Amino acid sequence: MSNSLFADANIRLERALKYVQISSYTEEKLKYPKSSLAVSVPVRMDDGSLKVYQGYRVMYNDSRGPGKGGVRYHPAVNLDEVQSLAFWMMFKCAVLNLPFGGAKGGIQVNPRELSKGELERLSKNYISAIADYIGIDRDILAPDVYTNEMIMGWMVEEYSNITRKQSLGVVTGKPLTMGGSEGRSTATATGAFHVIQTILPKFEQKPADTTVAVQGFGNAGAQIAHLLYEAGYKVVAVSDSQGGIYCQGGLDIPSIREYKNSTRTVKDVYCQETVCDLRENDVISNQELLSLDVDVLIPAALENQITEENAEDIKAKFIFEVANGPVTSSADLILEEKGIRVIPDILVNAGGVTVSHLEWVQNRNGMYWELDKVQDKLKNAMVKETEIIWKVAREYDVSMRTAAYIHSLKRLDDAMAFDR
Repeated sequence: MSNSLFADANIRLERALKYVQISSYTEEKLKYPKSSLAVSVPVRMDDGSLKVYQGYRVMYNDSRGPGKGGVRYHPAVNLDEVQSLAFWMMFKCAVLNLPFGGAKGGIQVNPRELSKGELERLSKNYISAIADYIGIDRDILAPDVYTNEMIMGWMVEEYSNITRKQSLGVVTGKPLTMGGSEGRSTATATGAFHVIQTILPKFEQKPADTTVAVQGFGNAGAQIAHLLYEAGYKVVAVSDSQGGIYCQGGLDIPSIREYKNSTRTVKDVYCQETVCDLRENDVISNQELLSLDVDVLIPAALENQITEENAEDIKAKFIFEVANGPVTSSADLILEEKGIRVIPDILVNAGGVTVSHLEWVQNRNGMYWELDKVQDKLKNAMVKETEIIWKVAREYDVSMRTAAYIHSLKRLDDAMAFDR
């Protein structure tokens, strides 16, 4: 099998195409991105030296509207990954019926190695390099892995300086003081929570009787763990990039979040600590967390965490993909054979782009909603599309992942009818 993430992503498309009739034009267009941009991002370091980082921005398809997708900072970022993420974003926006296409960006960098000033120069120089290819009606950026609202603020500031006008809508996930939306910073986790709350009752799975393991204790992972804890679920394990902790009787998630936050100094942009340092609980590896005997497993880190090599070890009844692409296509088949239900990323983590759409609308209208209204709109959208995909899965007798692709393919085909 190819090592390409994009080739693996396309296998999901091929599986869904067996169940839905779309035009040959749409099918062919979906195989290739509309544009792929690679840029050099020079940064003057604090010591006066110059470093050049590799950056990317991929527009996969804009038939349903302007491109939409986050920007990640990570040492492993490459064009294949960014193209795959843009591909998933296209389907994700169609699943939630948002007026966006799919796009994604990234810079190959370890942000923990940079000072705050270096990060600001990196972010602004990236925008300078891609400014001709983005815009409020063309391609809209958002936070992703190791980027946050502060970085989004730098980006929108730089773009506005380049265009000589306020262009708040070109970036979502911004600080509230720069046109950000209430509820955006927690939207990915909140949206995932609504999907979980919609799916589990269909199997008579009650919160108090449900054990949960969360891989990835970053923004989305920590928030979904907290929401589940507050709802009465027993969160027994969490992990970050350094490893994890496990307690059979359940973890005190608020205390763990407070520990991580309290160990971060004001000058730090990214958390330097690890949940593994909480010694009162059993220390486990990320691989051990994935194979725990729990009801619900939530991969909330990076892609390719559950593969053909470790799929047989998975014991969870349900997997909710908060991360993008955490389960490979070959692992899908093994999990399905084992009776494990995988609820796909293009549905589960779509809360972020859903509230990004609300932020974009607010920026364009100049009118801003209270948190309750944003959260109501998010919940209604997530529950509605989850129920539709559940019905599609039952109608076609397919997995929830294939059902989500069938659902989005129909919407994409309708939009592309106007391209032909």
